[in-house]
Amino acid sequence: MSEDVNTIPHLILILGGARAGKSSYALRLAEERERVSRKTVSFIATAQALDDDMSERIARHRAERPPHWRTIEEPYRICEALESTTGCGVVIVDCLTLFASNWLLRYDNVHECEHAVQQITDRFLSTVRSWQQMIICVSNEVGLGVVPETLLGRTFRDVLGRINQEFARSADEVYMLVAGLSLRLKPNDEKSVLLRPE
Repeated sequence: MSEDVNTIPHLILILGGARAGKSSYALRLAEERERVSRKTVSFIATAQALDDDMSERIARHRAERPPHWRTIEEPYRICEALESTTGCGVVIVDCLTLFASNWLLRYDNVHECEHAVQQITDRFLSTVRSWQQMIICVSNEVGLGVVPETLLGRTFRDVLGRINQEFARSADEVYMLVAGLSLRLKPNDEKSVLLRPE
């Protein structure tokens, strides 16, 4: 059966807390899309193996993915990574959380960092709108806990919150994962009001 490309979501955002099942859910969506379309999957990984714990996490995540999927390790330039996936049916970006963290740790000036991240976000979302692939982005919801004690922690929360809002606004579908269960936030039966990030 042929698919109507207008019914295929181009951008899916998956949000949730730590160990909520976000990555597993993204993998299931990609595997199903791959099965139906018979097109390849690319995985853009933003994690960096900066210590033994992170190296083990990266290895574990890599082992969970089908071996024939292409993996692109790119902690900063997700636009260039996306542009290199032409021809793939599905692209997973896992995750926007580490993408934001990587840039914050790279800059001394918070405002310069926010500007750089905003430019990349705008370019990424503009690229997505012109493509036909299904693009699945994973990100953490970090605004539900206590206010971080440090300036860096508060800046990280704010920067990621704005990134999540931008991606949610552009996404065709948004899911919230809690304890391995998915809740679809968009589209829904009620009209969502998505404001510009503050």
